[in-house]
Amino acid sequence: MSELQQIFSNFLNGQRIFRNRKALSISFTPSTIPHRERQIEELGKILAPALIGAKPSNVFIYGRTGTGKSLVCMYVANELMKVSREHRKNVKVVYVNCKMKKLTDTEYRLLAFILGEFGEKVPFTGLPTEELYRRLFRVLDSEEQIVIIILDEIDALVQKIGDEILYNLTRINQELKRAKVSIIGITNDLHFINRLDPRIKSSLSEEEMVFPPYNAEQLKDILRQRAEIAFYPDTVDNAVIEKCAAIAAQEHGDARRALDLLRVAAEIAERRGESKVLPEHVDMAHEKIERDTFIETIKHQPLHSQLVFYSILELIQKAKEREITTGDVMDYYV
Repeated sequence: MSELQQIFSNFLNGQRIFRNRKALSISFTPSTIPHRERQIEELGKILAPALIGAKPSNVFIYGRTGTGKSLVCMYVANELMKVSREHRKNVKVVYVNCKMKKLTDTEYRLLAFILGEFGEKVPFTGLPTEELYRRLFRVLDSEEQIVIIILDEIDALVQKIGDEILYNLTRINQELKRAKVSIIGITNDLHFINRLDPRIKSSLSEEEMVFPPYNAEQLKDILRQRAEIAFYPDTVDNAVIEKCAAIAAQEHGDARRALDLLRVAAEIAERRGESKVLPEHVDMAHEKIERDTFIETIKHQPLHSQLVFYSILELIQKAKEREITTGDVMDYYV
């Protein structure tokens, strides 16, 4: 048996920690969302008129990363769709992740994606943007329906293609006779709405919601809920939950970071053949995530930013105890 085959065999026959890895991913929607009851109720009340054929207000949602914005939106949207089917109401939700490459980096691709959600095939290139709008109006107005478009990471969309697309989308109802469209914008940038054109700002943010960061106790509840689904019984020490929650609470109450810490700690324990996740595995996970995040950040910097980082690193190695000045970095960079 080769060394690689031995690794696979050991994994199959060894101690298993994970029961459902997906429960710790950002794409997982639990049956209940702890400590976001007020936000769920508020968004539900805003969108409820869709069930009687009325256009809900546009909503602008903001808060730091990992505060449950996308999770709550998808949870409420799924429940809305479920009720609409039960009562034979025509409500459709289109979710767009504006950070996905080759999806929203041009107005053409964004419109093509939305049309694709209605079963309309659009070539990758070749059509005028006006033609895509005409097709979108035709598809939307083909029947009486309420369409809710969720633009997650909406700031990334505007950064890539400008805010004119938002103006066009918020004015789309002026072209429709049978259908009605509402927009939900989600962002981590707390100042994004203030940088928009005043025409767009007044149309987009008819309703605004702010998601506060989670505190350590709230993060513990979230982690315990997910851990029950993700792991086999008695494989995660309670101190692990507390440590992951404490670290994430220090970093702006980011539930996503807490879940990542717990997942990576469990992966480290499982790979080491351990039967239980312990606090020391969280320390290893924290170090790994920090390192990986920094490396990914550097990878996506422009070339000249990378050259500045490289210059600093080279000078640190050469200077030893000598202090490095910005002038030294500039000279080396040049």
